[in-house]
Amino acid sequence: MLPPDFRDILVSRADGGKLVLTSFDDCVMGYPLPDWEDFERKFSTLKNPSRKMRDFRRLVIGSAELMELDGQGRVRISRSHMDYAGITKDVVLLGQGSRFEIWDQGRFDGIVAQDFDDVAAELADSGIELSL
Repeated sequence: MLPPDFRDILVSRADGGKLVLTSFDDCVMGYPLPDWEDFERKFSTLKNPSRKMRDFRRLVIGSAELMELDGQGRVRISRSHMDYAGITKDVVLLGQGSRFEIWDQGRFDGIVAQDFDDVAAELADSGIELSL
C-alpha cells in the first residue's frame, strides 16, 4: 500500500493512478505513467546503442509492468520484481523526485550503512555544494 502522500502525487500526475514498475539497482522502481512514457521516448532516440545499453534496455524496459492503484491505494508487485529486489517481508519505500523505489529492508540497511564521506567531493565536482 502506498502512503497517502505518494498516492496523491501519483493520482495527480497519472490518470487513475497508472504507474509502471520496473527492476533496476537491486530494487523495484515506480514511475507515474507519463514519466515512464517520456523515459521510453527518450531511450528510443538512441542511435546504434551498444550491447551494454541494449542489455540495460532488456532489464529496465523489458521488465516494466503497467499497473494501476486499486481502490485502497495498493499496487501489486509481481513475483519477478520481488525476486529481483530480494523482497521477502519488510520493505522500504523511498521517494526519489519523479519516481519512487521499493527496497527489501535488509538490502536498504546495507545501503545506508555505507561510508558516504567521498560523496561530498563528487557533488562539489558536479557544482553542488552540500552544507548540512
